[in-house]
Amino acid sequence: MTTTDHLHRLELADGHLTYAIDGTGTPPVVLLHAGYVDHRMYERELAHLAQRTTVVAPDARTHGWSSSGTTPFRQCDDIAALLRHLDAGPAVLIGTSMGAGSAVDTALEHPDLVRALVICGAGTNEPTFTDPVAIRHNERVQQAVEAMDAPAWLAATLQWVAGPTRDLAAVDPDVLRLVNEMHQHFISTHIRPGILPPEHVVGSWERLPEIAVPVLGVVGDLDYADHHAMTQRAVAAVQDGRGVVTIQGAGHYPNLEQPQQWERVIDDFLDTVL
Repeated sequence: MTTTDHLHRLELADGHLTYAIDGTGTPPVVLLHAGYVDHRMYERELAHLAQRTTVVAPDARTHGWSSSGTTPFRQCDDIAALLRHLDAGPAVLIGTSMGAGSAVDTALEHPDLVRALVICGAGTNEPTFTDPVAIRHNERVQQAVEAMDAPAWLAATLQWVAGPTRDLAAVDPDVLRLVNEMHQHFISTHIRPGILPPEHVVGSWERLPEIAVPVLGVVGDLDYADHHAMTQRAVAAVQDGRGVVTIQGAGHYPNLEQPQQWERVIDDFLDTVL
């Protein structure tokens, strides 16, 4: 979906957030997307979860149809502003990659607004990479950025979908088409001089024991080893870690590649916390 008819808008002091919302009931579920994509990665989950409660899927600032960051900001503060605007906390936050880190930051900085967390393919937004394959991949992405080579950046970033053991030909072409469309929208809408990256909670790994709400980890079995390790580390560090579930046949975006497996995992977890 590329139209914005279904999106709502929250004005901020220095920009705005857009978000999709569906369903009724409390506590709500908030779906937080990965980096360089937008709320469209959760369209199926938005409809599925709306059958049981209110579901909100925002575009993070500098993503999707939200405004670009031109002054310092933190995603966790934007999430808190949205929840307060909707009078919707405490909420279950479900995040993938960057969105997982934002969910953790929100639990650390705004614990009154968080009922539970699901973190997928990440620990916090202070990632650590030790796997040579992932390090080389990150270097490809960075080289493309420094060269201002958009096609090279798109090719390198899209590889995150497949993971380290598959080439892109092994991935469902509809999944690749959607992710590529979101990546291209990110570049065409938000990449220009003066845009600031989000700031994150500093020392987040050390602060994980502060998180007392239930936390479930999810990771695709074909994702990078570092994403497995960071997810495991984060769930083990919180007070009420509920383990890590592996989604078979998926890389970094298991909800896109294996939506039925993903929905079963999320439904089972929500049954324990809603």
